[in-house]
Amino acid sequence: METISLKTVLVFPLFVSLIFFSGCAREEQTEKTIMPRESNKKVAMLIAFTDFKDEEYFVPKEVLEKAGLEVVTVSNSKRTAQGVSGGQAPIDISLDELKVADYDGIVFIGGPGALKNLDNQTSYQIAQEAVEQNKILGAICISPVILAKAGVLQGKKATVWSSPLDKSPVKTLQENGANYQEEDIVVDGEVITGNGPAAAEKFGQAIVQRLTSSSE
Repeated sequence: METISLKTVLVFPLFVSLIFFSGCAREEQTEKTIMPRESNKKVAMLIAFTDFKDEEYFVPKEVLEKAGLEVVTVSNSKRTAQGVSGGQAPIDISLDELKVADYDGIVFIGGPGALKNLDNQTSYQIAQEAVEQNKILGAICISPVILAKAGVLQGKKATVWSSPLDKSPVKTLQENGANYQEEDIVVDGEVITGNGPAAAEKFGQAIVQRLTSSSE
């Protein structure tokens, strides 16, 4: 009986200590994951349901969320979108459900599937409403073509993806009144454009900077 009593005396404080420290660890971890939002700003990221460009979605999304912005993912279907490199993105709302007035920024993501899935009248109307309501409007890679065809790049400086063998995206911008710039990122007023995945992080940073400066 004496031995059992001694074990109880030794083990019980150790057990209590373990509970205490594990609780602290959980509390500390929870505190680290809490991030205040930047003036409750909200951004809609529009991606192709199939073959969006992974880096152009995931990298800017991380930049926006680290800055405390809320990101809502939008697509032409409401299941899980598939990136060209295998990444998966759960869709929050469909293109038809998007209400521009509910957001501070509208961002079109590129990739091989962008024009196939997003180059339509619904997207044109979204881009036009974003401009009319003075929202931040972004597009990266091939997606500035959508903005150009929506008529919102008239007289604006902008960039777009192109290659030595395919200059048609540049031509589309110029034919629709844009002042094409051979740059990674171009900011002209509320419109932000990027030319491809290598510019993804700078694209996200430009959106954050423009959104946060507009709230000052």
